[in-house]
Amino acid sequence: MYTLNFNSSETAPEEFQFPKTRRLFKSTFVATTVAACTAASLLLIIAFPIPPINLREELEPGKSSCASRRHCHKSSSSYHKPPSPYLLSVLRDYEQRHKRCEPLTKSFNRSFFQVSSHQPSHVDDDDCSYVVFTRPTNGLGNRMLSMSSAFLYALLTNRVLLVDFGPDMTHLFSEPVPNSTWLFPEDSRFGNRIYGSKVDDFGSLMKNNNNNHTAVLANNSSSFLHVNLGYGYDDYDKLFYSNEVQDGLQKVSWLILKSDQYFVPYLFLMSGFRAKLDRMFPDKETVFHHLGRYLFTPSDQAWGLIARFYDAYLANADERIGLQIRVLDTKASPTALVLKQVLRCAQKEAQILPPLATKQNETATKKLASKKTSYNKAVLVASLSSEFYVELKDMFWKRASASTGSDGEVAVGFHQASHEEVQRSNDGSHNMMAWVDIYLLSLCDVLVTSGWSTFGYVAQGLGGLRPWILQIPDTKYGGGETLWGNACRRAVSMEPCFHFPPSYDGNKVGVRVDGEEGGGSPSVVHCEDVGGGLKLVNV
Repeated sequence: MYTLNFNSSETAPEEFQFPKTRRLFKSTFVATTVAACTAASLLLIIAFPIPPINLREELEPGKSSCASRRHCHKSSSSYHKPPSPYLLSVLRDYEQRHKRCEPLTKSFNRSFFQVSSHQPSHVDDDDCSYVVFTRPTNGLGNRMLSMSSAFLYALLTNRVLLVDFGPDMTHLFSEPVPNSTWLFPEDSRFGNRIYGSKVDDFGSLMKNNNNNHTAVLANNSSSFLHVNLGYGYDDYDKLFYSNEVQDGLQKVSWLILKSDQYFVPYLFLMSGFRAKLDRMFPDKETVFHHLGRYLFTPSDQAWGLIARFYDAYLANADERIGLQIRVLDTKASPTALVLKQVLRCAQKEAQILPPLATKQNETATKKLASKKTSYNKAVLVASLSSEFYVELKDMFWKRASASTGSDGEVAVGFHQASHEEVQRSNDGSHNMMAWVDIYLLSLCDVLVTSGWSTFGYVAQGLGGLRPWILQIPDTKYGGGETLWGNACRRAVSMEPCFHFPPSYDGNKVGVRVDGEEGGGSPSVVHCEDVGGGLKLVNV
């Protein structure tokens, strides 16, 4: 059973009250809209000022689950980078294909019966082929990034994305395709056949036929292939990124994909996909923004938690600041050091938090004490630990901000929705709180995130924000001296980072995978926080 820690002097309202409208959100609701929605949908749509992006107003006018959802999307000027017409057409085609091929339809049953009975695989244009995203490892951020990558691959190869979540994730999201399902059937008849020992492994197949990779796929009779694109994958698994191998994979009906990586940037390095990707995403830094907001709509349970917290603690602020703090190594990055880094970043480099009063400006601060607050900043702290929230809250409560304006002091309030203390990736309640934190961060006006954190990547992408990224500190043990060039740096794009791409010189197993030396893209650069990582930027 999860608990929601508001960690504020205020008490959460017993009944949900609709929040005040955010500066960028201007809309009115008409009577026909209200009549069209259920009470639960009204809570979902009206209550929250910045709803998830819904491309289905463009895809299927009049067929969304709630008319006010479409109206709210159209009225939100925060969505300033609309999808390309070609992306909309690709998604329209995908939704039609998904509904025709979704689990337990005639097409699904026919395809599954054919391949599970070991009949030769011959995928025609009218046949259904699939990418099944299997029960993933690592935290929610990794899972969401790799799911969006699998979805983009499905769009590029005319496949249908199905997911096998397990009980720890089934309650987090609404179905992305209206009146359909993306959940792989729990029926053991399907699971046993897909995950059984007879299923071929792509990497093993490549290794066992090291001198003839493309031919073995051309003559492959298996309709199931396991593909491992997660951390620790080997050179044979990485042959997935070869154009020649991709041609052979088109003949395989079912790809069972396991990944914990955002491998989207490498798809842009593959010449076979590049032309279509360029048409879909002329704005390169919006790939996850569009795909993520299409796929990941909060469930009713998640939405209730998000909306109640936002209304109680963030809605009335003049500015919302998200601080996402993830400590990967507590020995190299003790709490005091990380706190010092966060303050240096937020106060001096990003200048999003005001400096605090010192003895030198104490007189000026006292004069301001009698004047009303002129500007309110609400700071959402997202961290497994409560230490950072407590320290920051006490610091800014006990000392006034060193404001020099004539209208009054800048007031800063700190809030934390949860502190789970340790990551429990296979715990449903823990994943729910992680999803709530991610979505609340995406609704902030500015973000400070931790380097290497996929949690922060998802928040920045959903929110369409370029965060300030905290650099992992380099500490001299003994003297306690921190060697920072900068405590943080501004991201060059809101795209996530692909942490572990194939090496560009990868010719160790007989086939070169596409990369910089194989015709790279200027839109793919190395990440700010991960030296060997790749991310997408606009050029």
